Amino acid sequence: MVYQPATGHRLDARVAGGAVSPNWLLTSNNVGVVTLRSMAGTPRPPGNDRTAGGWTALQRVATLVAGAAAPEEVFAEVTEEAGRLLGAHHATMSRYDQDATATVIASWSATGAAFPVGSRLPLGGRNAHTLVFQTRRPARISHYADTSGPAGKAARDFGFRASVSVPVIVEGRLWGVMIVEHTRAEPLPPDTEARLTGFTELAATAIANAQAREELRGFAEEQAALRRVATLVARAALPEEVFAAVTEEAGQLIGASYTMMARYDPDGARTVVAAWSTTGPAFSVGTRAMLGGRNVPTLVFQTHQPARIDDSAAAYGPAAIAGRELGFRAAVGVPVSVEGRLWGVIVAASRAGPLPAGTEARLAGFTELAATAIANAQARLELRGYADDQAALRRVATLVARAAPPEEVFASVAEEAGRLLGAHHAAMARYDRECETLVAAWSSSGAVFPTVVQARLGGRNLPTLVSQTGQAARIDDYASASGLIAEAIREFGLRAAVGVPVRVEGRLWGVMMVGSRVGPLPADTEARLAGFTELAATAIANAEAQAALTTSRARIVATADATRRRIERDLHDGAQQRLVSLTLDLRAAEAALAAGTGGVAQQLDDVAAGLDGVLDDLREIASGLHPAILADGGLGPALKTLARRSAVPVDLDIQVQGRLPEPVETAAYYTVAEALTNTAKHAQATSADIQVTSADRVLHLRVHDNGHGGAEFSHGSGLIGLKDRAEALGGHLQVSSPPGAGTTLGIDLPLHNPGGAPLPPG
Repeated sequence: MVYQPATGHRLDARVAGGAVSPNWLLTSNNVGVVTLRSMAGTPRPPGNDRTAGGWTALQRVATLVAGAAAPEEVFAEVTEEAGRLLGAHHATMSRYDQDATATVIASWSATGAAFPVGSRLPLGGRNAHTLVFQTRRPARISHYADTSGPAGKAARDFGFRASVSVPVIVEGRLWGVMIVEHTRAEPLPPDTEARLTGFTELAATAIANAQAREELRGFAEEQAALRRVATLVARAALPEEVFAAVTEEAGQLIGASYTMMARYDPDGARTVVAAWSTTGPAFSVGTRAMLGGRNVPTLVFQTHQPARIDDSAAAYGPAAIAGRELGFRAAVGVPVSVEGRLWGVIVAASRAGPLPAGTEARLAGFTELAATAIANAQARLELRGYADDQAALRRVATLVARAAPPEEVFASVAEEAGRLLGAHHAAMARYDRECETLVAAWSSSGAVFPTVVQARLGGRNLPTLVSQTGQAARIDDYASASGLIAEAIREFGLRAAVGVPVRVEGRLWGVMMVGSRVGPLPADTEARLAGFTELAATAIANAEAQAALTTSRARIVATADATRRRIERDLHDGAQQRLVSLTLDLRAAEAALAAGTGGVAQQLDDVAAGLDGVLDDLREIASGLHPAILADGGLGPALKTLARRSAVPVDLDIQVQGRLPEPVETAAYYTVAEALTNTAKHAQATSADIQVTSADRVLHLRVHDNGHGGAEFSHGSGLIGLKDRAEALGGHLQVSSPPGAGTTLGIDLPLHNPGGAPLPPG
């Protein structure tokens, strides 16, 4: 019979002796059903009884094949029918295995003592099994005394003296051998090979049908397994869940003893991310082993291609040692590549022997699904990370936009960056000549460096590297760092850190750092930190600009006050003194006039009176420029003088003792003076209250009247001038003046310079 599966599965039946009968066809449909039919409608082809008997035997076997009987049943029937038909004493069918052995799968004997099924015979020497294996053609042995090899010895021991063997070919591949033997010395008939071929072809058809059914069932099972994993991927299950499903589904489908998925790490190790075993996980998730040697994980890593080892005795390296300890005899590995980059490996291992030839291809379907799950998870993680980045940056930017104090921005930057990057420690430091000074620090455990710590630069550590290069730097192992800063960082328990420079208007201002206690920080840490340093730099630039503006305004106010004091002093020491002198001279001249010069005396008296008036005006002007009482006695006496002179009764409560910084006393004095003037001119008030207190190095002054209210900064330049003066000193001026409810003017003035240094006393 000639088997042609690709063209309708036509099987032309050849009768004994090799003659082809045109009246009989053995056919198989697409699902492997085999039938023996007559082309002429006759029950069997013409011929002698021996030929008819052959066809009857073939019919019986073909009926089993057509009924999709189990291959074992077909094999047993084939051997018996062939043995009986050919008048043999014994008949056996054997399968060739991958390890160069033949396994007996069916056996028959005319005496009942058959060759044991399951016997394994190593190939080699000169014997029926080996000759067919080597030539793929029928073989005849007429004298078993000439045989050799394990199979030859087993045949002699069983009493065989002659045999004929025919290959069993399944879809063009040598599958096994069919043998009939005699215990007599005479050879088997010359047509034995041809007659035996009909049985081997029926056996091949049964094998092909069984394999087709097995492949179809395997394909369906494979698709079902892949579909279950794909469902997890489609619903965005956690990667750990997908990995666990992949290893279990692949292991059960392939029939492996153990399956594992591992991730390749940057330090040359592989880490188990999922594992499945017929006896429970052999390697727990998280187990790490260094690559190296000759083993499946290392081969896949080196070649980026599938790899197999069919005998663990030939493997070596850490992974091989661990596999042998667990009893693995063979393994297959397939790379897991994510977006073109080698990510990890899936390994299937067996305790029984080599895995099937198609294992690599079947594993590949699962690796593609695993790679999709990894890529999806990475995309979601990147998107979530981007959103987290933006939220953290937005919170810091809000502080910057509302001009929060730099120290508040620095603290926020350190905390936001540390939390976002999963660091154990974050800090910001300012460069001061040859030192760095911490200005903010955060720790996941709450224990941080004091923000007043100052350390000298030098050695190999992050602050020094950033200071020297002006570029971002990282240290992945602080054991190799040096310098005083490195010692402090090691004592703090940090093992790795990343630092990014903080630049303010092109000038290197400081450094932003995050540290880890467990190992190197992610590769994108520098880029993610840069966003925070830019915001910190903006806050610093804004604060410096604000401080510069405030200092400038304070200098302008101080200069104006000094100018007024100088003018007041010049008036007092110059013009006033000259006027006083002139007045005295006039009075002396008036007294020296002779009697009868009353007219001249009167004129002199009028001039002297005029000079007194001018002198009073100058004193008033000088007092307005800078009251002498304020310079001489301080804020308390000056406010009491204002209260006495007020056109509206004033209740004065001063709870501040001693002298205050001169700029503060001046600002407070003019605030009260302006408030009382406005009360008298515009408020129609009947009383006013003044309260002066100090707390936390800040002077608090409040002036309230019971007038009709309605005061606003836009209604005149007086209040605006007071507001500018207060802000120039780092203070604040507030006005509350609802209609009909009076006016309250409040001013808060720090008792130190805007830059932080104490103001000079008055």
